[in-house]
Amino acid sequence: MYPWDIIFGKRRAYQRKAAIVDFDGICSAHAMVVRANPAVILPELLPFFMHSDVFMHRAVDVSEGSLSPTIKWKVLAEQKFRIPPLGDQKRIADLLWSIDSSILMWDEVLLAMETLYRKYGHDYLLNSHLEKKELADVANINMGQSPPGSAYNEDGSGMPFLQGNAEFGEVSPKHIKCTSITTKIAPKGDILLSVRAPVGEINIADRSYCIGRGLSALSMKDKDLNAFLKHVLIFLRADLEKKSTGSTFKAINKQVLETIGVPYGDKDLLLAISGRLERMTEVKKQVQVNSEDIKRIQKQIINQIFG
Repeated sequence: MYPWDIIFGKRRAYQRKAAIVDFDGICSAHAMVVRANPAVILPELLPFFMHSDVFMHRAVDVSEGSLSPTIKWKVLAEQKFRIPPLGDQKRIADLLWSIDSSILMWDEVLLAMETLYRKYGHDYLLNSHLEKKELADVANINMGQSPPGSAYNEDGSGMPFLQGNAEFGEVSPKHIKCTSITTKIAPKGDILLSVRAPVGEINIADRSYCIGRGLSALSMKDKDLNAFLKHVLIFLRADLEKKSTGSTFKAINKQVLETIGVPYGDKDLLLAISGRLERMTEVKKQVQVNSEDIKRIQKQIINQIFG
């Protein structure tokens, strides 16, 4: 294989594994090397064609086998696709590569923001000169308890119920079940901490929830500092995972949570730290939205061209 060839994973085509080669090399038997026929399609346009839905769906359709569906080249080679006129391809490829450059730029900005967030949090939360206090001294810890199974329903009756992190969303959970019997309640604004496999994931309660054994609801005794605690928990996740126990799946109990050391100090300083981290988080979210928007536009254009 040579530069501008495409390595295409011929097993499990639904995983959409296709990449441009930028070196001379040899390919394994688990992939195929696809090279543009410049009399039909320009090499710089071929990668976008191979990531189009029409090509990928066809690749899946012609795959053979149940456990590990595999594409046969002879079958794929016989497939026919709609390709733009050769005279238009340079303009189309330039447009798509220009969009690709924008995606790369936004991804680099996102990486830079994530690095800045991590460095600031590391310096001001983990390696700061703030005193350390046990979590139980500064926060309320409410461990979940599951209601009886007979109380669950999916018709919206009762209080929304969360068993564990399976219902977690990007920021707040998306509940599926409700319960007519409430046990432990996490009020709106509480930090929902996963205490069972995996330990350490967090969400914010956007309403009151009944919580099961897989979760704990945390709130600072001074609720103005809840955002500060949220960021502290993000940076303490590795420590929480280390303190979890269990052979089948890891979990952490209330006694361990109570003794977790958290930075603490002057309220105005803590608010300033959390405020800076919150602003960084909002910028990261907007950058992520921008990147996803451009990726979606690029995909729409690709599918319009080759669909």
